[in-house]
Amino acid sequence: MSGTPTFVNDVMAERVVGLRAGAAFKDIVKAMREWQVGALPVLDDSGVVIGVVSEADLLPKEQYSDRDIGRYGQVEHLSELRKADAVTAGALMTAPAVTVAPATTLAHAARVMARNRVGRLPVVGRDGTLKGIVSRSDLLKVFLREDKDIAEEVRRQVVPRHFGTRTSTIRVEVRDGVVTLSGRVHETALVPPAARLAREVPGVVDVRCASAGPPRHPNLDPDLPEADHPARSEAEPSVRRGGR
Repeated sequence: MSGTPTFVNDVMAERVVGLRAGAAFKDIVKAMREWQVGALPVLDDSGVVIGVVSEADLLPKEQYSDRDIGRYGQVEHLSELRKADAVTAGALMTAPAVTVAPATTLAHAARVMARNRVGRLPVVGRDGTLKGIVSRSDLLKVFLREDKDIAEEVRRQVVPRHFGTRTSTIRVEVRDGVVTLSGRVHETALVPPAARLAREVPGVVDVRCASAGPPRHPNLDPDLPEADHPARSEAEPSVRRGGR
């Protein structure tokens, strides 16, 4: 893995196989086994992604082979029964396909996967043609980044942005992807936004803050009166207690 992976284009697999809409059921199964994948994109004649066939689309063929589910079951599982009768990729595929662009951030791609409950996404160009495939395991490659590289980026990109010229008082340590920010800061309100920005650095697992505010000025001469309690003037009359 060269450089810092930030976009789908950095981690996607470019060598992929696509199916034509007329691909036969058994050929689909063979392709999945050969490529060791659980889903394959379906392309039209111009190479545009029009759908995806997954193992879940193929399973109804076996699941409903006996058709013994009753009339009400047939209504409830109509979509699965249609797939059970399908014999080509065009009839089996889920369409339209959920896709991402090469310049999609890894974080956004992960949200798309989670929202649509899929483990692989076709990567398409502006014209809809297939450019690659990105999987969950591809998105996790970012966490293989070296701790020293993460620390350097936090020092270079995060610390100066929030703490300005006082960066010498901020320490950045990274261990197993966990960033720790420590040292004294002139304004503690700056720490939470700095932590949020550090969490966005590729490869960061978590951010912990051990920063302290500016030191309190010590009372250098305790015998002197406090500034907000001036000493009583000698000319100021005193009040005697317990007699005249």
